[in-house]
Amino acid sequence: MKTFKLDPRLEADTLPLADLPLCRALLMNDARYPWVILVPKRDSVSEVFELSQEDQTQLWRETVALGAAMKEAFHGDKLNVATLGNVVSQLHIHLVVRYADDVSWPAPVWGNGSPEPYERALQGSRREQLLAQIEGLKL
Repeated sequence: MKTFKLDPRLEADTLPLADLPLCRALLMNDARYPWVILVPKRDSVSEVFELSQEDQTQLWRETVALGAAMKEAFHGDKLNVATLGNVVSQLHIHLVVRYADDVSWPAPVWGNGSPEPYERALQGSRREQLLAQIEGLKL
């Protein structure tokens, strides 16, 4: 069995959170938003339809459960869920909690301003909040 390998760009732009049944959960290193990236632990997959039916179901289960928990925990106005893959072809799903007064609203987070990397203290706090949400998920 092959070992799962994370795309180097995702590895450089994120901080590790947890492994779910199907996905690796990563914290995007941009303190402007609560932003998690889910990456299915499957090699050579760039599109959802390349996953088995079982994995597609599990991917959606993890996305919906974590997204709902994030929106509630961070009191968001909106949850953005996206799979782009134009820069990083490895299949990954962005879950971004948005606020009507955030720096990019109502535009997408991509291409608006520069990421603000977490300082160690802030990263720990948000990471702990997200880990608490992940631990409470029924997956």
